[in-house]
Amino acid sequence: MERNPMLRNVREGERGHAVPAIGTLVAAAGAVVLMIGAAGDTDWLTIVGGIVLAVGIIGAGLLHHTTVDYEMYGRLEKLEGGGKG
Repeated sequence: MERNPMLRNVREGERGHAVPAIGTLVAAAGAVVLMIGAAGDTDWLTIVGGIVLAVGIIGAGLLHHTTVDYEMYGRLEKLEGGGKG
């Protein structure tokens, strides 16, 4: 058990949950570019917007999994006694 509250907060804190918003913002930008390309009948802009939208959606899921789920499941596993340490 760590006596230093700062170290405990670093290990067990809930910070970092805003990181997946980066992927969501990229997806939103891709959606806007996709709409502009589709409205202006610009094929290349529509394709780029669709690709950026897809990358943003996949990135948001990956970021959420690596920053939130991975740490949360690790702490749950530790509480249940199945984890190391």
